[in-house]
Amino acid sequence: MLRIRSPNRNELAGLRYDWREQRLYARLFPPMITIEPPSSPLALEAVSTLSRSGLSRFVNRACAAVALDGSVEVLLTSDGEMRRLNRTFRGKNKTTDVLSFPAAQEAEGIAGDLAISLDTAARQAEEQGHTLRDELRILLLHGLLHLAGEDHENDAGEMAARESELRAQLKLRSGLIERTHGSKRKTGKDL
Repeated sequence: MLRIRSPNRNELAGLRYDWREQRLYARLFPPMITIEPPSSPLALEAVSTLSRSGLSRFVNRACAAVALDGSVEVLLTSDGEMRRLNRTFRGKNKTTDVLSFPAAQEAEGIAGDLAISLDTAARQAEEQGHTLRDELRILLLHGLLHLAGEDHENDAGEMAARESELRAQLKLRSGLIERTHGSKRKTGKDL
């Protein structure tokens, strides 16, 4: 069995972004993306426009930008499954848009897993006036930052700043933290 070691953060940090390097990285470390059927008609219709290879290319580009060590698996699923995962792993009996599951320290070559609700992503995309593809990219970046050790719930804005910087680099619209904190300020409520 051939096992390819993922480059570590120090090795990636020295690389200048180059589309040839990104294509090589994508061939050596392709992300596994599983798409399960969503439960809402809105999401079901939007899923037909998704490109698994396009999402894989974005995940590879974002992993390189975040300087994330190891491979990532992505599950795109329904609100019901996200609620089950959130209840099981976080003790919160409600759905959410993205969950991050960092790999154990001893899991060499694996960064972790991401789960994203297609139903919630489709609703958020409609609310924000952009496509499901764009919303998934925003959620993927947010989840990858969590896999890299960032935590907006316990930092002083570092993750929000990093997400903003990477959004500009990856040509993404408003990020998840920015939208959530903007809503909190406007309404005074916790989302």
